[in-house]
Parts: sequence; C-alpha cells; structure tokens
Amino acid sequence: MQILVDADACPVVIRDILYRTAQKRALKLTLFANQSFQVPASPLISLYQVAKGPDMADHEIAARVATGDLVITADIPLASEVLEKGALVVTPRGERYTENNIRQRLQMRDFMETMRASGEHTGGPPPLNQADRKTFADQLDRILTQAIRRGSGD
Repeated sequence: MQILVDADACPVVIRDILYRTAQKRALKLTLFANQSFQVPASPLISLYQVAKGPDMADHEIAARVATGDLVITADIPLASEVLEKGALVVTPRGERYTENNIRQRLQMRDFMETMRASGEHTGGPPPLNQADRKTFADQLDRILTQAIRRGSGD
C-alpha cells in the first residue's frame, strides 16, 4: 500500500499528519502538485511536481494508483476514478468515499456546478478546524490498521 495525495488543495496541517504517519508506519507517501513546496527529507516521502494546468495532478494520480492504495483528495471525479481501480479514498476532512456514496457525491457536485453556472453564489467549504483534523487522523489510522490486518500493508 502506498499513499497518494492530491496536494494542491490539501491543507498543510493534513500534509503534516501524513508525513508523520508515513514515517511511523513505513509507508510510501507521494504528493502530487503543480507547485513546489518542502517535504521532509525521507526516502518514504516524495513530491511529484506536475505541469501547470487543470487536473494535471489528478491525471497523474489516476495513472499511478493501484488496487489497495490510499488516495487523499477532495476531488470527487478523481475519487470516483480511483475507486474504480480498487483504491481507497479519504478527503482531507476525513470523509471516506466508497462505492456506496460516490454516485451521490458526483450528483451533488454536478448540481452545485449547475447552480454556480447560473450565477448562484454557493460558497465554499468552511475552514478546516481541529475537529476536522482529528476526524482525518482517526480515519487514516482506521484505514491503515485495517489494511495491515488484511495483510496489504506492505
């Protein structure tokens, strides 16, 4: 199992949790972004800088993900694509996307996009708070513990 992160929209505090987790559990962590930023010096952690442009990181993640990998993203179409490849998906707020809920999330996303296109101001998500960080960390720990128990943690 490896962790792939859609890092352009991933908050720094969530990336910090992922850095610590990768080191603690000896998991490969790759962050995909169209801009450069510092990552800890570790053979387990890498930053893959993609070309500038819409969805470039998403395309790279989709091309590299494998069954059993964990993808961290809030991008619903990317989540849907990697779920089809047998990966696990968690948002930076700790919400787990699954085969059971992704269709509903896609429909809501499309609805909100239609609303915005018609001039409706829908606003964005609220700022990440301490409860969101804890929810993410707890969900991450749960998923990784389950994966190790099933023997796919290597």
